[in-house]
Amino acid sequence: MSRRVTVVTAVHGPSARFLPDAYASLCAQRLPGGWDWQWLIQEDGGTDDVRPYVPEDERVVFRQGRPGGPGVARTIALARAEGAYVKVLDADDQLTPGALARDLTVLEADRTVGWTTSRVLDLLPDGSTAGFPGDPDAGPVERGVVLGHWKRNDFRAPVHPATLCVRRDLLTALGGWMALPASEDTGLLLALNAVSRGWFSAEVGLLYRKWEGQATGQASHLDPAERAARMAVAEARARALAEFGWTYPADR
Repeated sequence: MSRRVTVVTAVHGPSARFLPDAYASLCAQRLPGGWDWQWLIQEDGGTDDVRPYVPEDERVVFRQGRPGGPGVARTIALARAEGAYVKVLDADDQLTPGALARDLTVLEADRTVGWTTSRVLDLLPDGSTAGFPGDPDAGPVERGVVLGHWKRNDFRAPVHPATLCVRRDLLTALGGWMALPASEDTGLLLALNAVSRGWFSAEVGLLYRKWEGQATGQASHLDPAERAARMAVAEARARALAEFGWTYPADR
């Protein structure tokens, strides 16, 4: 009997044209023996713009729903998740070869690690890539490290939430992604690290596409009042979880 990792992708009309590249990167993954993947593509809305780009593959499930942002789309997709682990893959990004196998190797080897992340390269419009300094050392990310770094560095996390692979039971216990208009993945990362150890792989696991339509490049994403509110609620959630003393895995 095969074991499965669920890949979750939120998509809207403008980003749909990148789905074939994301699919190609997923098909290029070589998983450990006995493992396969399931790809859940959830449109944030109900347009006719996305379906033409969805590949015909029995491992791919496409659904639509009321628009509510990428966090809502990913969270509602969890209703169909079959895997023990959930991997994030945004519609405009690409996995690098070996990314899923490295995630699975870490999570299968150590039950005290609740989630994994990896190094990221920006994928520029001309097809070139660019890295940036500041990655942590490869290995465990202890509880509370992410919030502390994030606060000291103008709300910049030490690891990239777009690379998350997380245990499904832990993800659902935290309620999935935050119901925010943006930074919902950072909010999840902070919550995860408040209750569990993580892992950082120094090998590049994701190509993060830079293009004119991406949400993080829009003026609304940088609105000072909204940004302050997003950061405040994400921090409050993480601190509350830490103060409650709930940990993963739970002490027996």
